[in-house]
Amino acid sequence: MAQKPLKKGFTTGAAASAAVKAALIRLLTGTAPKEVAIVFLGGGTRMVAVQQVRCLTENCCEAEIVKDAGDDPDITHKARIGARVTLTPGDAMQVRITGGIGVGRVTKPGLEIAVGEPAINPGPRQMIMEAVQAVYDTRAQEQTHQVAVTVFVPHGEALAKKTLNARLGIMGGISILGTTGVVTPMSHDAYIATIRAGICVAAAKQITALVFTTGRRSERHAMALFPQFSEEAFVQTGDFFKAAIQEALAQPFITQIIYTVFFGKAVKMALGYAHTHAARSGMALDTLADWAQKITGAKTLAGQIANANTARHAFSFIYPNYPDLIRHVGKKIQENAGSFAGHKLAIRVIILDFEGQVVCDSNERQQQTGPVKTDPL
Repeated sequence: MAQKPLKKGFTTGAAASAAVKAALIRLLTGTAPKEVAIVFLGGGTRMVAVQQVRCLTENCCEAEIVKDAGDDPDITHKARIGARVTLTPGDAMQVRITGGIGVGRVTKPGLEIAVGEPAINPGPRQMIMEAVQAVYDTRAQEQTHQVAVTVFVPHGEALAKKTLNARLGIMGGISILGTTGVVTPMSHDAYIATIRAGICVAAAKQITALVFTTGRRSERHAMALFPQFSEEAFVQTGDFFKAAIQEALAQPFITQIIYTVFFGKAVKMALGYAHTHAARSGMALDTLADWAQKITGAKTLAGQIANANTARHAFSFIYPNYPDLIRHVGKKIQENAGSFAGHKLAIRVIILDFEGQVVCDSNERQQQTGPVKTDPL
């Protein structure tokens, strides 16, 4: 049976543009639309339902759209994205865009939006501008207005607590994001954009060494290892091994990356996977078993690793008796990261056990992680 195609969604920026269009149509026609068309920056349209429209005064209306992230949901999936539109007569149409409740405000340099501005990215701003123009063009409106748009997210401040916005200097709510307006499942664009934003903020603060981790737990341990580093130096890269390094490479001020990872991710990174998705675990363990045989000569160990259920299970056979194998994994990560960076960045690799203790640090080549065991077979 053919696999069902994954459903595409639309961004918070696209939802905001649709809300603007719905509110503006109500103001100009006196009728609230039940649905409106999103026109994506990359081409194409999509009809979306209008959750509600309410008029506050004769010249001011609000509308809300429920964001649909498709089959690639994130924390804003099903969030209500709203816009308040206020019209003032004017000689020429002008559109002013600001942020209301639930939309964050930029407080640190390095992002696409200037400090002090609402966190509404250029793509969404363009979509809003084009949505306003499209409504006027469709209605053949003779009267021109100054159009004041306030984007709001009713529960945006609570949603923002589940993101890294505060570290990026986006305070008080979420970001209104989107490059084209389309959310493509498995495209990972949003995550990479978050990585890029974190790196840009660090570079703007003239931080030269970044600590990359794959998630919150590894980051917590990394912060304990480097208490002298500011919060902006830590960047969660998820599965994006190659992409994160290349984002760092785009910032000339950054000279070093310290990758701090648990052993499970470390093995996949050692194999050179650009994207360390869990689906590749079986192949990773087979290669780790081959390394174990070549490096330690321990056939029993190699068999145990090959038959392990998970990297955690395999690690139970390796640590603490086979430090050379763990160091080899660290060395391979360093080589692969260096290759991804075109050998233009200094790479340091720290591997953690599953309790967060350091079992390998590439800066300490001769460190011992435990007594070396000789396999009788």
